[in-house]
Amino acid sequence: MTLAFAAPVVLVFGFFSWGPIVRGLVMGFQRTNLVDAPSWVGWANFSYVLEDPQLGQAVGNTAWFALLALVVGFPVPLFLAVFMAELRGARGLFNVLSYLPVVVPPVVAAMLWRFFYAPSADGVFNQILGVVGLGPYPWLNSDAAAMPAIVVEVTWATAGGTVIIYLAALTAVKTELYEAAELDGSGIWRRLWHVTLPQMRGIILVLLLLQLIGTLQIFNEPFIFGGAGGAPNGATLTLLMKIYNYAFVFGDFGAATALSAMLAVVLGLLSVIYLIATRKWSAS
Repeated sequence: MTLAFAAPVVLVFGFFSWGPIVRGLVMGFQRTNLVDAPSWVGWANFSYVLEDPQLGQAVGNTAWFALLALVVGFPVPLFLAVFMAELRGARGLFNVLSYLPVVVPPVVAAMLWRFFYAPSADGVFNQILGVVGLGPYPWLNSDAAAMPAIVVEVTWATAGGTVIIYLAALTAVKTELYEAAELDGSGIWRRLWHVTLPQMRGIILVLLLLQLIGTLQIFNEPFIFGGAGGAPNGATLTLLMKIYNYAFVFGDFGAATALSAMLAVVLGLLSVIYLIATRKWSAS
């Protein structure tokens, strides 16, 4: 009887959740444009993707973005949350200000930052730097500066949501620990290092893993700033943009799903390695 009740739910879940995944894996072994009848090509799509001369550049750009986002973008929400938790009077105002960028649609935010990053002397950032005699800088038109500029915009746009999660986690930290630290004469940095971070290590590890997975799948901002080709000179071309180009520029959905499958395997392996490497710290 229990199986009879559960069967429809399992079938619906499997059809809508696992069906597309299985279909995508099958497409990775086919040559198809979703119009003509597909033909079985075995591992040819995977070989084609691995021999693509732009793949190395896309992998390098994606890894560079993930590294910058972890080094620059990951600590920002944590420090903002700790800073706001220390406030008493204007905490609500800072909560609103920190979360406000999250409600801005990503496309609108990116277009806004294109205005900020304008390479002429009239650009917002170039005007500010011009006050102290610096610039103008090409920002998004520079091979070296384009990806860091995108990381700054993504950090601004997404930090607010993570701040809210950290603030919720901070409410679970026992106030007695802070009171004991203050009696011992600890300042904010010692309380952060010896009380806050150890008490929040569980949520920090989870968010770090989610950020790693999310940054390796970055698409919207590089696509909006640099177009499908990852301008300038492919400096902002990422793996998901390669998948997009295979599917919607060249109409090769087999190559697109082959690269998607390889990316999924890499993300799965990274997640397993990360969980094993941090298991001891998570349990302590």
